[in-house]
Amino acid sequence: MQQPSSTVDLVQPGPWEGMPAAQQPEWRDHPAYYAACQSLASAPSLVTAAEIRQLRGSLSRLMTTDALLLQLGDCAESFYECTPRHISEKLDIIDWLGDRFSELTGQSVIRVGRMGGQFAKPRSQAVEWRDAVNLPSFRGQMVNSDIATPVTRKANPRRMVWAYEASDRVQRVMRTYRQGKGRTATMEGPWSSHEALVVDYESRLVRRDPDTDDLYLGSTHLPWVGDRTRQPAAAHVALLSCVVNPVGCKIGPTADPDDILRVCEALNPRREPGRLVLVPRMGRDRIQEALPPIVRRVVNAGHPVVWLSDPMHGNTVRSSIGLKTRYLTDVVTEALRFRDILEENRQHAAGLHIEVAADDVTECVGGSVESEDELQRHYTSLCDPRLNAGQATELIEAWVKGTATGRS
Repeated sequence: MQQPSSTVDLVQPGPWEGMPAAQQPEWRDHPAYYAACQSLASAPSLVTAAEIRQLRGSLSRLMTTDALLLQLGDCAESFYECTPRHISEKLDIIDWLGDRFSELTGQSVIRVGRMGGQFAKPRSQAVEWRDAVNLPSFRGQMVNSDIATPVTRKANPRRMVWAYEASDRVQRVMRTYRQGKGRTATMEGPWSSHEALVVDYESRLVRRDPDTDDLYLGSTHLPWVGDRTRQPAAAHVALLSCVVNPVGCKIGPTADPDDILRVCEALNPRREPGRLVLVPRMGRDRIQEALPPIVRRVVNAGHPVVWLSDPMHGNTVRSSIGLKTRYLTDVVTEALRFRDILEENRQHAAGLHIEVAADDVTECVGGSVESEDELQRHYTSLCDPRLNAGQATELIEAWVKGTATGRS
């Protein structure tokens, strides 16, 4: 397999320069800002154009078969877990769950990890209260520290370079893992993905494919744009519209069907199969009303879309002990309602986008975590609660069986 080139084909500033961009760090006055941007602009691509073409081909074939897609990993990656051991453990979980999904369905499963760059997080609040002190919110280790002090929560552009270095370590292990496993018809990937949130970082890693002259995003195989940053006239969508990677777009419960159609037109104007993955994340109680008109609008416009359920982000609640959590029964219910809606509209429900830990965490209630009282036993997420492997397996099995039990 082609390895990342040691030479860099620098790309001139694109149309996203100067466009509005939500959820960005305030660090342009930092003395390290320009040096960090220059370092990224001259760095080798983390992924190859050949790998991106391979993933796009797999996603395109998914749309003409009954193949499935499983996208999973940490809510927010940690620099300190970008070691060969940690990476291998995460890849093993991805493959184990992918194998289980394939075994239950008899279908090929494309595996994509939320890893190799998932170091930045959008936040609904710019500040948070800690011990009666008002602090900037943690925005992922690419931006600031999870340690809650006024100094460590300041946005630091040097962290973009640290994120690149950590991502490079992950990508190297992932590449060796793919080569060592020997992908088969039922075992494709794992590939990398993350939310392309920090424009300063992503834009400096746009590269040109010397074989095709196409632009591609060298930070990951499958970037996505979030529900808070998917405005068609803003920088995130403009940047992703210029690259040939497959791209995802999260869709929240307040999304307007016409707005989603404009995003589809911006990201996939030529209606190429395998290019665009739409990921509804609406909540178990809102998806039945919010999703059907979006599906109908996209289908009627002739957009070939990979539909993927994120049943977690719309089902986050604050537990009685103060920790954020998700109930497995809510997650299962949304996933099944998503699948039913897609099938009612004669569309392929391609699979799941979920947050799963490699460790046996106790962050979501259900399965081995019987109540909120058990959450503190092993709650290690940097941001939002993740399923453990057993809970993720229950979700996959429920998807296949088409049944949900428990909390109503």
